[in-house]
Amino acid sequence: MRFPAALLCAALMCGGASAAEEGVCPNPEQMQGFKTCADVDKAEQEGEVVIYATNPEQAELKVLARFSEMFPKIKPTYLRLQAGALMAKVQSERQAQTYLVDAMQVSDMGMILDFQKKNGYSRYVSPEMSAINKAYKSEPEGYWTWGAIGPAGIAYNPTTVSADEAPKTWEDMLDPKWTGTVTVKVSNSGLQHVSWYELRQLYGENYWKKFAALKPRAFDSYVQQFDRLVNQQDKLIHTAQYAGYLEWKAKGAPVAFVIPEAGLPATPETWGLPTNGPHPNAGRLFLDWLLSPIGQKAIGDYLYLHAIRNDAPPPSGGLPIGQMRLLLPEDWRAFLASRPEFAREWDRLTGMR
Repeated sequence: MRFPAALLCAALMCGGASAAEEGVCPNPEQMQGFKTCADVDKAEQEGEVVIYATNPEQAELKVLARFSEMFPKIKPTYLRLQAGALMAKVQSERQAQTYLVDAMQVSDMGMILDFQKKNGYSRYVSPEMSAINKAYKSEPEGYWTWGAIGPAGIAYNPTTVSADEAPKTWEDMLDPKWTGTVTVKVSNSGLQHVSWYELRQLYGENYWKKFAALKPRAFDSYVQQFDRLVNQQDKLIHTAQYAGYLEWKAKGAPVAFVIPEAGLPATPETWGLPTNGPHPNAGRLFLDWLLSPIGQKAIGDYLYLHAIRNDAPPPSGGLPIGQMRLLLPEDWRAFLASRPEFAREWDRLTGMR
């Protein structure tokens, strides 16, 4: 789960000491359960915080409702898109010199690094960042930080696939008997990009060529995938989000999950404050809250994602993150460079092009 901060710094041509004090607040204010460097009075006067993220709307709105309980004068406005579509929207807005978003979460580190290169983020060193591992933050600190981790494995419906029959490894997923019964995410998904990248490292390029023969169906959201699985329209989800499994399991739905011994592709939910946000104090206040133990608990309670703070519990019913072998790119520059190839191959593989 670690990668060298020096590597990120080299990749991003980090600033020197002159930038060290920018966005840093020496005297944070103690709130109920977290610290903030935002001007709370001004945040309440702004009256709104606009958030772009990749999480399903219904679950994310429950997280935002927790924030609203503490700050009822600040209305959260939420826009959900897959990572690729979200970044395309933000870039289009910026080209038009239209700045609409205050806080943004993207699940593709390649896009995050590219956005930082383009000076897309304001620097704000949240006082809650001190509890987060250095490897999970930008260098210099304050441009972005991981807010959660989302691992993915194999999901199936035990009413249609027995435990004995279910795939036990990623290679088992290539069995021709699963043809026409498997779903994946579209190429705009950051997690799908990680899965493609990491499993190709493990099994070679032929892995995905063989997988293409299964004629997988691609969907925008894990909500669609698990709905179809539960309704017996499909038998398996490749790169099934563990969070989705926990969510449907909590509802009493017939779902089962396989953790292959080789490991689980995972993606960080990375948060930052884009430059020129219309509600800068509300954006800072929200980020402080989100990275605090109470915000991290809300993420686990409603999004079923794993927190990146050691003092926050795992999602209900889920294994601690330390008990999972996570597959994450070691070289984020190489990962970023692989996106065009991934998008072309994945769109062909899923029949989207």
